[in-house]
Amino acid sequence: MRFDSGLASVSGEFSPSYLSVSVVLASAWLVALAIGRTRHRRVVGSGPAEYSRVFGVTWRLFAAVAVIAYLLRMEIGRGYLGFAAPLGLALVMAGRFGWRRWLQRRREAGDFKSGLLVIGHRDKAARLIDELHRSPHAGYGVVGVCVPTGEVAEGEKIRKVPVLGSMESAARVAQEIGASAVAVTGADAITSETVRRLGWDLEGKGIDLALTLTLLDVAGPRVMMQPVSGLPLMYVDEPRFTGGRYILKSVFDWVGAALITVLISPLLLVLAILVATTSRGPVFYTQERIGKDGRRFRMIKFRSMVSNAHDRLSEVLALEGVESVGLFYKPKNDPRVTKVGAVLRKYSLDELPQLFNVLRGDMSLVGPRPQIGAEVALYDRTAHRRLLVKPGLTGLWQVSGRSGLSVEQGIRMDVNYVENWTLFGDVLIVARTVKVVLTGDGAR
Repeated sequence: MRFDSGLASVSGEFSPSYLSVSVVLASAWLVALAIGRTRHRRVVGSGPAEYSRVFGVTWRLFAAVAVIAYLLRMEIGRGYLGFAAPLGLALVMAGRFGWRRWLQRRREAGDFKSGLLVIGHRDKAARLIDELHRSPHAGYGVVGVCVPTGEVAEGEKIRKVPVLGSMESAARVAQEIGASAVAVTGADAITSETVRRLGWDLEGKGIDLALTLTLLDVAGPRVMMQPVSGLPLMYVDEPRFTGGRYILKSVFDWVGAALITVLISPLLLVLAILVATTSRGPVFYTQERIGKDGRRFRMIKFRSMVSNAHDRLSEVLALEGVESVGLFYKPKNDPRVTKVGAVLRKYSLDELPQLFNVLRGDMSLVGPRPQIGAEVALYDRTAHRRLLVKPGLTGLWQVSGRSGLSVEQGIRMDVNYVENWTLFGDVLIVARTVKVVLTGDGAR
């Protein structure tokens, strides 16, 4: 590494001071983030989409700096760029994360939301309103609805949202109520010509036009828009479960699991001693689970129950008032859990030995939780898609509510992950897992 601060010309090479380089680089970075629309109101606070855009802008900028420095024969040390890029990116990401958390709290309180006017048939408008109400962090507040003429009388309400007019008057209504965006749901009465004219009417008004699709849980990388004779066709790539991306995921899993295991080895030793000395039985508990493509493997956990827990399952089911184990079944008050086990479960520390399953290739760091055969036997076609990838030590549903989610929500999140996986998304889920583990949110 070279970190000199002088200005010199040696053999035709220009060596700028690193203070000057840092100032120019920081300025260029801010400009690049602005040009890359990382601060656009549709992106700020969105989470993965925002972080992904910041990451993309950053690596392109530093790649361009490296090329320019080479072409102009500027003596900028590789060590400087290798240090500045990850440090700067980490600081920018940390800042974005802090602002996002603040923004989410304010949005939960009803502040900083963009007013949204929904256009469409009553049932489809109600469905969209429900989805937006379940996602307050998205930053949209539905302020009104416009429906086909005669379907609902003006002044009536759909999901407590007032009907403010007909589809034909949507642009005028949006202006009058100060809406930031108009969302068009599928409706027979809305033709391509109607949408085009609505776009014309909204021109210059600072109001966004959004079209909703009936296709759910398909992420951007799988979607490509291709205009054909002025008609926009949306292609959806089929999800892929093999290839270079999954080789990269396997490398990430193994290296990540190895590093984590080494770093937390003192903690693993302490937990093993606590389990061994506070209750009778083995330190580890192993159970057969179903993995990728239905392959069976033995999952490892720290024992958090009494040694004869399996023999007392019928007793627990009777206390819970259920006859058998269902999907994602987990007793609310399980008398078999030891005192140490309760703490391990609250902070998910009992799951840490599954790092060895990851090193062995049975599991991934991130993926759907592995389930027992009795649960898999209850799968429908949708749930079976969880088995197209390796099960994970952590996953999307674990960082999005854990035991507080319904079965349907959990399966939907898992399938969404399976079909739209990205390495960057895995990194974010691992980071969110650290927070969930530290706070014990949603644990049971």
